[in-house]
Amino acid sequence: MADAPAGNTAENTPLRRMHPAMKFILELGPLVVFFVANGRGGIYVATAAFMIATLVALAVMWIIARRIAVMPLVSAAVVLVFGTLTIVLQDDHFIKMKPTIVNALFGLALLGGLWLRKPLLPYVLGDVFVLTEQGWRELTIRWGTFFLVMAVLNEVIWRSVSTDTWVAFKTFGYLPLTLIFAMAQVPLMTRHNAEPAEKPGE
Repeated sequence: MADAPAGNTAENTPLRRMHPAMKFILELGPLVVFFVANGRGGIYVATAAFMIATLVALAVMWIIARRIAVMPLVSAAVVLVFGTLTIVLQDDHFIKMKPTIVNALFGLALLGGLWLRKPLLPYVLGDVFVLTEQGWRELTIRWGTFFLVMAVLNEVIWRSVSTDTWVAFKTFGYLPLTLIFAMAQVPLMTRHNAEPAEKPGE
């Protein structure tokens, strides 16, 4: 009776961290599949391939880390909904609007949470970075604004250029812009870095 039940062993299993390079590959992979499939079979074939590749990426994330972050989960849900509408209704406007919807949701959620004094970014990045309250506030404002700008940019691009050009931007433009913006936040995070408080007895 002294032994703990076998069912409780999972509670003692530490969360596994995913290597940043693997995370980048899993985010880029579905976009590359989308780009290649569009060139070979058009936007509707590409949309179906994108949906499948997104589900595969989520499955790999779960296998590696035993968890799926909120942002890729929300993005995947919107991909499945708008991808299904695109294929069923044979209207590519839905898949083109997907980045707009996702970015607008993230931007409004971040800025809205800040306005309600319930910042969400610490829950997303708090296990990776430790910042002061002011640091989280400034970073939240920047990321919230960035997501809203990307939502507007997507709307301008897909309404102004051909489908192939939009697909190329989605594949080779969105992630680099996001990475450049993220790297530009390093000075802010360094300036507002806060060492975690030591636990009693340590």
